[in-house]
Amino acid sequence: MLVVETIAKIRRAHFRQKKSIKQICRELKVSRKVVRKVIRSGKTEFSYERAVQPLLKIGPWRDELDRLLTENGRRVKRERLTLVRILEALRGLGYAGGYDAVRRYAAIWKRETNEACAAAFIPLSFDPGEAYQFDWSHEIVVLDGVTTVKVAHVRLCYSRMPFVRAYPRETQEMVFDAHDRAFAFFRGACARGIYDNMKTEVDAIFVDRDRTYDQPHLSGPI
Repeated sequence: MLVVETIAKIRRAHFRQKKSIKQICRELKVSRKVVRKVIRSGKTEFSYERAVQPLLKIGPWRDELDRLLTENGRRVKRERLTLVRILEALRGLGYAGGYDAVRRYAAIWKRETNEACAAAFIPLSFDPGEAYQFDWSHEIVVLDGVTTVKVAHVRLCYSRMPFVRAYPRETQEMVFDAHDRAFAFFRGACARGIYDNMKTEVDAIFVDRDRTYDQPHLSGPI
């Protein structure tokens, strides 16, 4: 930023003392471009904002920070780390920089990642009765105090019709119950299920079990 005092000296030297631009540049140690800008403008202060913020502190740690941000982005939203926690993890690896550098880099990383995902987005298409999605969410219910409950979500991929049921905890029995009640509600079962962030649990549930159900498959525009 060009300080007000320097601007005043340039204007005084040019307009009152009638000094040349070359002489002003030599005496005040400023460029011809700056002097011409001050002379042609009536402003008393100039500032600029960097188009690209320097990443000197981040540079050697860029790969590690990319890894931490990528792993964090794959977590379900309620389990994602804050930037402060990511900074702590990076410092645990030896990073000695500050929070602002991490924040700026994370903003750039997020924008570039979103742009890449948007460019590669392929909308999914499902046939009636082809698939359903299953996942859990954590909700807070106030009944004589604060209670955390687990909510099972089953949604048909074709029509987006939902089925939601709350449980006191997330167990194998609750998963079976949620599926049975959902298929009873939908009056049939889909050809396959899609489980978000539940691969290990689903594999455990279906050990030594047939992954199909006896209910009739859905048909028609559901």
